[in-house]
Amino acid sequence: MSEKPLRLAVDIGGTFVDAIELDTATGEVRFRKAATTPRNPAAGVLDAVAALDTPLERTGLFTHGTTLGLNAVLERRGARVGIITNEGFRDIFLVGRANVPDAHMYDFTYARPAPIVRRHRIAGVEGRLDYRGAVMEELDESGVVDAARRLVDEHEVEAIAVCFLFSFIDPSHERRAQALIREACPETKVSISSDIAREHREYERTSTTVLDAYIRPIFERYVDDLEASLRERGFDGRFLVMRSGGGAMTAGAARLSPTNTVLSGPAGGITGGAFLARALDRRELITFDVGGTSLDVCTIEDGRATTAFEATLENHPLLVPVYDIRTIGAGGGSIAWLDAGLLNVGPESAGAEPGPICYRRGGTLPTVTDACLALGYIDPGGFLGGSMPLDREAACEGIRNTLAEPMSVTLEAAAAGVLDVLMARTVGAVRRITVERGRDPRESALLAFGGAGPMFAAMCGHEMDLEEMIVPNAPSGFSAWGMLSAEVVDDCSRTHISLLDELPPAELASIFEELERDAAASLRRQGVSDGRAVLLRQLELRYLGQEHAIPVDVGRTLDIAAIVRAFGDGHEARYGHRMDARVQVLNIRIRAVGEAEEPMLRELPPRGAGPCAPAPGSRRAWCFTTRRMSRFSTWRRQDLAPGDTIAGPALIDEGTSVTVMHTGQRLRVDRYGHLVIAMAEQGER
Repeated sequence: MSEKPLRLAVDIGGTFVDAIELDTATGEVRFRKAATTPRNPAAGVLDAVAALDTPLERTGLFTHGTTLGLNAVLERRGARVGIITNEGFRDIFLVGRANVPDAHMYDFTYARPAPIVRRHRIAGVEGRLDYRGAVMEELDESGVVDAARRLVDEHEVEAIAVCFLFSFIDPSHERRAQALIREACPETKVSISSDIAREHREYERTSTTVLDAYIRPIFERYVDDLEASLRERGFDGRFLVMRSGGGAMTAGAARLSPTNTVLSGPAGGITGGAFLARALDRRELITFDVGGTSLDVCTIEDGRATTAFEATLENHPLLVPVYDIRTIGAGGGSIAWLDAGLLNVGPESAGAEPGPICYRRGGTLPTVTDACLALGYIDPGGFLGGSMPLDREAACEGIRNTLAEPMSVTLEAAAAGVLDVLMARTVGAVRRITVERGRDPRESALLAFGGAGPMFAAMCGHEMDLEEMIVPNAPSGFSAWGMLSAEVVDDCSRTHISLLDELPPAELASIFEELERDAAASLRRQGVSDGRAVLLRQLELRYLGQEHAIPVDVGRTLDIAAIVRAFGDGHEARYGHRMDARVQVLNIRIRAVGEAEEPMLRELPPRGAGPCAPAPGSRRAWCFTTRRMSRFSTWRRQDLAPGDTIAGPALIDEGTSVTVMHTGQRLRVDRYGHLVIAMAEQGER
């Protein structure tokens, strides 16, 4: 047994910070929340840890999911960045792909936002590699030094991004430039593309490197300050930060690669969802995470979360592994508003400050939370276990003045309309990651978490005709709970464009082995012994002439015919057909996983003989299926036991979230205490 049996995980959300403690000796879990502090994110983290009152001197592991890097980009408050690239290619980052974002496809007045790096902070230097990595022109070392000093002295840049043509084949020019800049400007942070995304496509690689440089200084300061504060309070264990594509990295590794953390908050819930899918033997799940500012959905297929190798952040491409999440700006704090008489919800959020009207912190615009309070789903005196009373009258007044009277409808109709719009957007997000990819969502259960996820899960299940909706224990802290099961992970990749049938297996094996050495070394630096390291091989393949590729898992034995068949199966599953065409290799990848001890699910004692006790109370709330205010039975979740069943409509309150179940649905409590909602039998409806 560990000398320090406690594990602590903290997740920063848009409205609240969630902290969860696991005692590995007993399996006991404790959970607390604190308000998010946007002006000083570390303060909210420390407040949540203090609320738990965890003895940090007995804590061996602290895992953190943060939106710091994401928010820095969204709010345009990152570091002042300069770029050094090849002479004649200064405009790669500014021109980009010259495309219009999908959300503005038909907006003829759309104007691209100002770039985060202005042209006068982009320098070109002489030196070139060709498309095979051969040197066409030697690097002008004095030109690199002059460019760096000019960027620092004249334009006061804090960080420099270096991206040279074809450095994904040979990174020697970039590495030499990095060394020269560090020697000439030792206080300046330097990010080079070959360390961050050693893949083809110059614009995407440049964009990724620029974002890394943009968030690195503030991310380093944040991690340094938080780690120092925890040490002052007695913590001397391992400090891990969640990765956007699953797993975790040490705080030291995160400082060197902050772009891998930009979506680390949502990643915790998906990691927990994948763990729960395996533990409950439910291999197909749709994770449904609704917090204060956003709604995130992702699919779990055969016990593994779907991943992608490129994301978009404020129209900037990002070449890092990420969970394949669909996010919409529709959470509890999302603002409801009218556009020429039409009701809209989000993407603007009231956030933690000032928050919804009912928080009484200065908010004046109605939000989803205000609508749920007006419809009776939330007990105004029991929010956050009674520690934060809500003002229902103010919420109703705000909805009435802002929405109901301008639309000439009742208060209930306006509040229900807010949820109708929210649900339409939600169903669209779920369909994009299921139906549009050839998957039937009805074959998956919906795993609902986040503060507002349990409130909307039954509605979403009704809309999409899903068979089951699952609400785990402590759903509002589930993302933090998922971090407790995160393993140390690193990803290494290399672009190697060639026809699969012309690539000698020995050459392919050699590239895999080189990447495996790099990945294993990274795990060792993060404290993972070779005996606990698992190295997973993957190829990104496409038919000759295609643009997009599909990842295919590859075993230790490189059977080319089997790889082609697996790719054909994947292409048919994704696009509905396979082709009689040659297969091309695009990227070669290794995922290194440091296997860790996963937390065990605790079985709870059943109630024993006799049915569930009668509902302790009831109140009127809006029924989504009957479209009217109805009498809902009300329950405290802590009073329920495995084997209990409840017929809808019902509200199950646990202080930090409320599970809402409508007419025609039935809930049962499984052996671990999870709530499983399904359509009731015909006679019970």
